[in-house]
Amino acid sequence: MTGPSTTPLPPPPTLPTQPHQPPLIEGGATEPSSSSVPLIREYRKGNWTIQETLILITAKKLDDERRLKTTTTSTPACGSRNTGELRWKWVENYCWSHGCLRSQNQCNDKWDNLLRDYKKVRDYETKSSLDSSSNSSYWTLNKQQRKELNLPSNMVFEMYQAISEVLQRKQTQRITTTQPQPLVTKASSPPPLQIIPLPPSPPPLPPLSLHQPPLPPQAPVSSTTPAVSERSQSSQSIEDSDDEDDSSESKRRKIRNLGSSIMKSATVLAQALKTCEEKKEKRHIELMKLEQRRIQVEEARNEVHRQGIATLIAAVTNLSGAIQSLINNDQRHGQR
Repeated sequence: MTGPSTTPLPPPPTLPTQPHQPPLIEGGATEPSSSSVPLIREYRKGNWTIQETLILITAKKLDDERRLKTTTTSTPACGSRNTGELRWKWVENYCWSHGCLRSQNQCNDKWDNLLRDYKKVRDYETKSSLDSSSNSSYWTLNKQQRKELNLPSNMVFEMYQAISEVLQRKQTQRITTTQPQPLVTKASSPPPLQIIPLPPSPPPLPPLSLHQPPLPPQAPVSSTTPAVSERSQSSQSIEDSDDEDDSSESKRRKIRNLGSSIMKSATVLAQALKTCEEKKEKRHIELMKLEQRRIQVEEARNEVHRQGIATLIAAVTNLSGAIQSLINNDQRHGQR
């Protein structure tokens, strides 16, 4: 008889689990290739359309999946070094390849605004579901009613669903990445448990289990409620941490822009003060020259008046002398 064959069977083919992404984004987001030439992009400005917003939400979802895969394989220092600006550059490349011509700063700011609007709508929906008699649903309100309630007026249901899907997927992915660690510790624990002598304990346990039949159904109720609360707390903490990561980058960028604008305004102000002082000095010199010219003109006019009066006095004196001589001549002729 021949023994069983010992040739190993080939392993079954495994399907890739990562989502489909365009090859342009994978090459242009992580590190540029040597053959690709960097092009100057002309970004679109103005209000975001619904299609552009949905493309941004899809890019953020794929970026979260990519970041979770890289953090599980890389060290924390490397992961922290690669986050931030490169992350939003990846989102920009994805949006650019799908027709959304926006920059990474625009994507970051728009995502912050979307999260803020999403939280407002979510809180309002939870309050309206608890008190259905007083508050109506957000989706039945018009723009004027939304503004009166301090709610975002341009939130669309498709955008709301897409953002909630991104946050829920991030929560489930983080839970699945954290679950294998306790499972590994439990796999190594069964050998010491087998050494503990358990045979003498079963005889007294059956009457206890018979006397307490209603206890088992209570256990899942108490175990499900903390699970729901833990999930809600974990989802809230995940959203808060994501908001802190996104807002910290935007805050740093705004602080840099604010510092540069302050420096520019200080330079412009100093230049304006300098030109103002120079103009004041020039105006003072011109006023002094005008005053000197006015004094000279006044002196010349006084001199002309003085000379005229002296000439008039001399003429009057000559005239009186001529009259006197004429009178004397007449008197002499009369005596003869």
